[in-house]
Amino acid sequence: MSVYVNRTLNMKKIKAIGFDMDYTLVRYKTEAFEKFVFELVLKKLVDVKNYPKEVTELKFDFNQVIQGLIIDRLRGNILQTNRYGKVKIAKHGTKPMDFHDQNEIYGNSIIDLNSDQYQSLDTNFSISNGAMFANLVDLKDQGMKLPDYETLSHDIKEVIDIAHSDNSLKGYVEEHLEDFIIKDPEVAKLLERFKRFGKKLILITNSEWTWTKRLMEYTINPFLKEHETWTDLFDISICLACKPRFFNVSNMFLEIQTDTGLMTNAEGTLEQNKVYQGGWAGKLQKDLGLEGEEILYLGDHIYGDVLTLKKTFNWRTALILDPLEAEIEAIRQSTPTQALIDAEMVQKEKLEHELNKLELLKHEDPEKYNKEDIGKIFGEIDKINSKISQHLETYRRFFNPHWGEMMRAGLEESRFADQVEKYACFYMAKITDLLEYTPRTYFRPKKRILAHEDSTML
Repeated sequence: MSVYVNRTLNMKKIKAIGFDMDYTLVRYKTEAFEKFVFELVLKKLVDVKNYPKEVTELKFDFNQVIQGLIIDRLRGNILQTNRYGKVKIAKHGTKPMDFHDQNEIYGNSIIDLNSDQYQSLDTNFSISNGAMFANLVDLKDQGMKLPDYETLSHDIKEVIDIAHSDNSLKGYVEEHLEDFIIKDPEVAKLLERFKRFGKKLILITNSEWTWTKRLMEYTINPFLKEHETWTDLFDISICLACKPRFFNVSNMFLEIQTDTGLMTNAEGTLEQNKVYQGGWAGKLQKDLGLEGEEILYLGDHIYGDVLTLKKTFNWRTALILDPLEAEIEAIRQSTPTQALIDAEMVQKEKLEHELNKLELLKHEDPEKYNKEDIGKIFGEIDKINSKISQHLETYRRFFNPHWGEMMRAGLEESRFADQVEKYACFYMAKITDLLEYTPRTYFRPKKRILAHEDSTML
């Protein structure tokens, strides 16, 4: 697949490339992993929070939630908004909201993600979280004794964190890596290509050392041709970085002894091929001796990996969007249907223009006005509307059955797409899409067509 460019970026000027690990260097079998998280956390909600054991009977539906949605914690709703923060689709639990009810609640509102009322679901790791919340809201509404909606959302997040920290999640995955993790030899090929072109490679992950070591050894080491291990490949590796705080809060680095896992305070300049914990991007950049625009960072989290970093150190940024591959394929397959919709809309707009002219006659030259002409035009418009509705039904079948497109909310860009456009210099479905380009590529965006510009004139 291709790399999709939002801002000009000359790779010749990039001297260091930073990488997140999970869903960037290491790809997951998302549906299998999220299903396991869903089932595990429901069991833990029973054990830790005393939820009724019946919640464990819930079935996981991978399509129930997509990346980029928003939880309204107070109302038990899940929302998709456009780039302006206006709600375009809303569900209460798993059930679609009536448009009148949706408009009554959100019609005059702009969704502000700075409010604690809202929780964004911006990564692949959010799918199970959103699905649990939606299904538990349904059970509460059906009379099951459960906490209020807001507490539900906080309990789910807390218990997911517990599952990570008590090793019940990662411990099981580590014993069954082939069921959850994709081994892609192309990743090692890409990294060694960057090294050959003189790029410094930096690993910056929120995962702890033991998990990082296990996944990198499993996915990178077997495919290296010019390095013995992944730690030889990376100039500096940073675990438990606590992004986004890594980008805006000055913390101390700890050096990890890779043979024992023991840690000591890191004094002085960060050293080649060493592994660290914590720290701060400011010191990393200083020790690399580089300007912000000479560093490119690739990650999968729009907030933790891209947005905060762009606002603080002005590193160049790239976003990995795992669902993008399926969305692009759906767009490709739906293109003929979209063409039919566009053609019908052209005819509809012509008829609406004729209708407007007749309305002008009614008020400005009533002698020439013929009421029957209006009736005929309305009849033609009704026929076209019927055709458009049929085409739209066909079009929707190509995308997520509950939410439609990830990057659009109706005709407009979704909030998620807006953030990708604003903060990612470029984006792609997987990191190995960069193999189609040399490490000296000059990435340039296409000229964007503004509303006042006629594409036929450009």
